Amino acid sequence: MPHLPNTTKGRRTRTKLLEAARAVFARDGYVGATMSGVATEAGMSLGGLYRYFGDKEDLFSALIADTHDDLFRASGATEHRIEDDPYQALLEANTGYLTHYYDNRDIMRTLVEAANVDPQFRQFWWQMRNRHIDRFTTVLRVKCGMDEVDGVDIRGMVEAVACMVEQSAYVWYAQEEMQAVPMPLEHAAQIVTRIWHCAFFAPES
Repeated sequence: MPHLPNTTKGRRTRTKLLEAARAVFARDGYVGATMSGVATEAGMSLGGLYRYFGDKEDLFSALIADTHDDLFRASGATEHRIEDDPYQALLEANTGYLTHYYDNRDIMRTLVEAANVDPQFRQFWWQMRNRHIDRFTTVLRVKCGMDEVDGVDIRGMVEAVACMVEQSAYVWYAQEEMQAVPMPLEHAAQIVTRIWHCAFFAPES
């Protein structure tokens, strides 16, 4: 049975296995990755790997366990208040999100693949995106007094713009090797922030 180690050596071994798993999932994708491939990458026996992780799904779940919370925190750590300076607050939130996404682009790319073939990870991805959407919808309603924009329900607007940011991050960073010219994080944050700001805070015509 897999277990959470309670010794320093065991924790180091588990960390080593997760680092090997990250490399294998990034290289082979979710479908192509195998437990034997991870064991080989880590330089240990397959039996040793199974002492820590029950199967590939268990291994990938452990790999992405902290990514969601870290991404959520990174996109919520703003110095400016949205009701006082919406552009700067949005820029800080988008910079945090995109920076963390970039740092974990291999995991995020694999998660998108996993969500398309495994209901467990499809649900994880769904909860992950809805958590962001629910938070910003609440912020706009409570702090900015917005329930709609030009007659459109605020949550639908938030969902559409959030999808734009998520897909932009996927194209720019999860598929970075396909870009003819890399997208700098600072520039990316400015682009998506201008769209966010125009959608919710543009002066009425």
